[in-house]
Parts: sequence; C-alpha cells; structure tokens
Amino acid sequence: MPWNEAPFAALWVPAVTSAVLAALGIIVVQFLGFRALRFVRNLPNILKARRQQFVTFIQVLQWGLSLGIGVVFVLILLSALGLDITPLIASAGVAGLAVSMAAQGLLRDLIGGMLILIENQYVVGDVIKVGDVSGTVERITLRATYIRDLNGSLHLIPNGEVRVVSNMTRDWARAIVDLRVAYEENIDQVLDLLRDVSATLMEDAELASHILEDPQVTGPLKLEENAFTVRVAVKTKVGKQLTIAHALQKRIHAAFRRERIALPHLYLDVWPPDNTSR
Repeated sequence: MPWNEAPFAALWVPAVTSAVLAALGIIVVQFLGFRALRFVRNLPNILKARRQQFVTFIQVLQWGLSLGIGVVFVLILLSALGLDITPLIASAGVAGLAVSMAAQGLLRDLIGGMLILIENQYVVGDVIKVGDVSGTVERITLRATYIRDLNGSLHLIPNGEVRVVSNMTRDWARAIVDLRVAYEENIDQVLDLLRDVSATLMEDAELASHILEDPQVTGPLKLEENAFTVRVAVKTKVGKQLTIAHALQKRIHAAFRRERIALPHLYLDVWPPDNTSR
C-alpha cells in the first residue's frame, strides 16, 4: 500500500518510535562521552599530551556512534513511510565502495592513528625512529605524526606508513660509549681504568639519580686494523642517556690523558709519492 493510503498509525507509530530510540541512543552516547571526557581530564599523573590523545579518541568515537545512529534512524524512517530502501542501500554501498577506494590511503592513516592511540605506541615528547626519520614527537593526530629531528626539520609521517617504529624513550634507556684503544696499551689496564671512571658516576649525587644499574664495562668487542674496541654501558632513566654519556666521555678523556693511554691515530699513505717538488 502506498504511504499516502496507509493508516496513520501504521505509518507514524514506527517512525515516532524509531525517532525516540534514536534520540535516546544519541543522548546515551553523548552522556557516556561526557563522563569519559571528564574522567580522562581529571586523571592524575598523566602526561598532558597523552590526556589530549584520549580526549581526541573519545570525541571521534562519540561522533562516529552518533552519526551511525542518525543514519540508521533515517533508513528506518524511510522504510516506515513505505519507501523501498533497498536501492538506496545498494547505491550507498556502491558510493561507499567508490569513496573508500578513492580515500583508501586516508582510511589507512585514520586506522593507523586509532591503533597508535589505543596501543599507546608512543606519545608527544617521545624520541622515536620511523624508517629513516628520527626525532622528538611534537604532535599526533588521527592522520599523521609530526616528528622534529635534531636539525630542526619537522617531518610529517602519515600514520598508515608507520610500519616499524623504535621508541627510544620508553621505560628506560642506555648510554653507550665505545672507545677505540691502540694495541700498544694493556687491555686489562684499560678495562680496570674504565671501571674506576664509571664508578665515579655513582659518587655524583645528581648523575647517580639518573642511573638505574651499575655501569657495565666489556671488551674487547672487536679487533680492527690499528685498535681494539671496548664499551661502557649505563642503564639510565628515560631521556637521560645523553647526559650520562657526555659526563662519562669527559671523565674518560681526562683519565686517559692522566694515565697517558694512547688512542689510535689515523695514518694516510699517498701512493705513488708526490715527486713534483723535487
């Protein structure tokens, strides 16, 4: 029966019911979203950037659920009025397929951004490496991650392109100092000296507060043409590895000069010799 010949109750009761249910659904979504936002904003001991990421995620989810409820309501309303919505659904499916194919990269970026937020892969302020780009994360959106490298360049990386990411500021870090020492030096003496120098880090109250474990001295790691390599590794708090490495290098340099331990020199031989000056 066409919609204009159908009984009033048969037409509008389902429409009114669906409208009420849709309104209630949107109200519930908005209420839960509001409570979730207030909960996140009041969380103690959470980074400001991480709080903002949670807020972004909740707002996007809130908007998506409200939009979905609205679309379902429109379809139910059209069906209650006696209209055949099958062609509409089919055309919407075809249009959606075309749009999804055209915006496949954008959808991949959005999904990647959602996964980064959900899995807490990294946050603003972390030092990460993505592909050949490394630096500090300055901003994260659902579409892209913004990384500032040591040269000051800002790199925008689509979240869909983040395949392998190295987070260098998660939980703990390690300061590593590798030294090449001339073969003329006694390796045991060098290792003992490095242990003594590393131990002085723990005597400095300011530096010791950044160190999580006793420094480890190992070597030789490898034998090269004119030197052997030894290593000092110190487990540190996040973001303090450079501070510890710089302090350790200064102390090692002073100790090597004091003990007259030679580092390898670079020799350059030119062949054939230059005889033009004769």
